[in-house]
Amino acid sequence: MNLYKYVSNAINEKLGFVANLETPRNRDFGDFSTNAAMVGAKLAHKNPRELAAEILPKIQELDFVASAEIAGPGFINIKIKNEFILQNATAPQPRTEQNPLVIDMDYGAYNVAKSLHIGHLRTSIVGDTLNRIFRFMGHKTFSWNHIGDWGKPMGLIIAWIERLHPELPYFQEGFDPQTHVDYEIDPNELNTYYPAASALAKQDADFQARAQEIKAKFQAGHPGYFALYEKFLAISLRAMNNTVQRLNILPFDYDLGERNAAQYLGQVEKILNEKHMIYESDGAMVIDTKRDTDTAPIPPYMWRDSRGADTYDSTDLAAVYCRKIKDNPDKIIYFTDLRQSLHFEQLFRTADKSGIYPYEKFEHIGYGTINGADGKPFKTRDGNAAGLDDILDMAYEAVNARIAESNKNLDAETIKTIALAAVKFNDLIHDVKSDYIFDTSAITSFEGRTGPYVLYTAVRLNSVLNRATIEPKIVDTTINADERNLLLAILDFDRTIDTACENRATDLIANYAYNLCQLINGFYHECPILRDDIDESTKQTRLYIAKLARDTLVTATNLMGLEIPSKM
Repeated sequence: MNLYKYVSNAINEKLGFVANLETPRNRDFGDFSTNAAMVGAKLAHKNPRELAAEILPKIQELDFVASAEIAGPGFINIKIKNEFILQNATAPQPRTEQNPLVIDMDYGAYNVAKSLHIGHLRTSIVGDTLNRIFRFMGHKTFSWNHIGDWGKPMGLIIAWIERLHPELPYFQEGFDPQTHVDYEIDPNELNTYYPAASALAKQDADFQARAQEIKAKFQAGHPGYFALYEKFLAISLRAMNNTVQRLNILPFDYDLGERNAAQYLGQVEKILNEKHMIYESDGAMVIDTKRDTDTAPIPPYMWRDSRGADTYDSTDLAAVYCRKIKDNPDKIIYFTDLRQSLHFEQLFRTADKSGIYPYEKFEHIGYGTINGADGKPFKTRDGNAAGLDDILDMAYEAVNARIAESNKNLDAETIKTIALAAVKFNDLIHDVKSDYIFDTSAITSFEGRTGPYVLYTAVRLNSVLNRATIEPKIVDTTINADERNLLLAILDFDRTIDTACENRATDLIANYAYNLCQLINGFYHECPILRDDIDESTKQTRLYIAKLARDTLVTATNLMGLEIPSKM
């Protein structure tokens, strides 16, 4: 039940006009507060407190209202009946949407022959959590890992392998794709090829030209280059899937990127030419995206570069065309670094202008950067951008050290689960658009606003419920403040998930989980459950509340892709 929505609708229906409902920070003033008298006073030309006195009896008539009082200039504070709270608090359930949206979600965006780095952390975690939220809300989603597998990096990687092994038959004209080549690539070594080739290309014009030549022939279907590409693509896809599993994010529905999009370039270009959208500029083929209302410069969209090669812009537009054909989505949502905002604005305008896909159905969610203690983008000790595996390994080591200090005995899998929760929760609890500091010491603490604290609270509840030998059920409706506040938080889950979905705000779920944990721990300390001196009816009712809290917390952690260990 969305208690906020239920109470708001009931009050508005009772009074015959729409007023705001707020939740006071201090529950002593009430569970909700309405400005109905102030809204009505403007319409009736009356003093707000005078009108509040007239409205008060109507609000008191509502069957869920325990008390209502006038406060300040005319606010009305409302207290909900304990029985109503206890009987309507239920564990969250996935929604059944009568008119579900079809939503294409583009996140991940991993690159072939490149190890995943810190920049992939937020797109993976936030994208996956929003995917889970949309599915929980009853919508149909398709997740896309738009992999970089077609452009300039492919030419550089193949050119580097040619430089290392010029004797391989892949580089000979007339290569037969059916030929077995006794050549294996070490996955760790593969990750070094692109950085090395990119560095060499900046210093060696001949190597740069060779890489460009290889790229052009590769995209034209050179059988040797393509066979070599297929070999290292398979290695990269395995590495990507390993990362997806390690992050505990849902498998992508499509691991399709630039190569897949490239097959639609001809069809898209035909559409663009029919609308006379492409023109030549300094040897390149471009598309105007500027509008008369723009106050800032908007450069043209690059359809083909001055060398006649396909571009990042062109394959992104072709990918939109592909998704329209495959999924016909109601929304296409992209999750990338905020610095790509201009590119996506150009893409959305071009797709709309061409008639391929309407502007208003696009969304771009840009995320901030992950910084070190110095406030600069986080790097490893050697000064390089941190790899995603480095991040997870550092969290594991920090959790392992804490476990050793506390003399606990936890297995490696449990420590991995806690470390992953530390990293993911720390990412999700921040507004996606904001930058944040990555500090392994802070995020792996078992106290405070951290993933380990959330997991520990869930483990504690499971322990109580597992030890119980009586059935959790409502027997006694006389509840105290700690029980009441916990139940009100449980009743606030639906409002939280609605708002998080509407605003694409994963931090609302993370902060909800943390606040719920605080109330759970307060309840745990102040409301003993299985102690011998607690009567049977109180035990059963408190067990019922504990089970509701556990089930609600489990739902919240599932939406964040966190797993709850058996012990901590």
